[in-house]
Amino acid sequence: MVSIHEDLNSEFPPPPGSGIERTNTLDAFAHDKREDVLVLAMFETRPWEHGDHQLWQLQEKLNAYVSFILDGEMREQFPHLLGKPVRIQLRTAFEPPQRAMGFLDRARNQLTLQEIGLDVVLIGDGQHACCGGNCCSEPVAAPPAGREMSAHPTNDSCGCSR
Repeated sequence: MVSIHEDLNSEFPPPPGSGIERTNTLDAFAHDKREDVLVLAMFETRPWEHGDHQLWQLQEKLNAYVSFILDGEMREQFPHLLGKPVRIQLRTAFEPPQRAMGFLDRARNQLTLQEIGLDVVLIGDGQHACCGGNCCSEPVAAPPAGREMSAHPTNDSCGCSR
């Protein structure tokens, strides 16, 4: 089951132009040095009121992230990070509805077979979280070929939690 974590201590908003509605964009990609894991974050700051269309956008965005990981694009663009565990995060301002959580649970079960984690992080109450989830994250600046990537700063005062 996909767990929902809260992250209310963040100082950074989602990168401009990010969001699950931009299905061909990798919103944020960071190396969490504390856990030595690569974090690919997607953001949803809209309320979950767009029904099937929003769920379709989430599915398409997740498919793009998984393709980036499994089809070798990540390995080609960032060979120095080869072999590190990977986690995809849906960083959302509102708790996803039951139908979206059901989809995420099924996706997580499949991704676990590929050794890819999947988390939902609430960035709630008008505050939006940084992409790496903690102050030890190192943003990865170079965009992958054929995809946009939003650069996202981190600093020592982030204070994010999982």
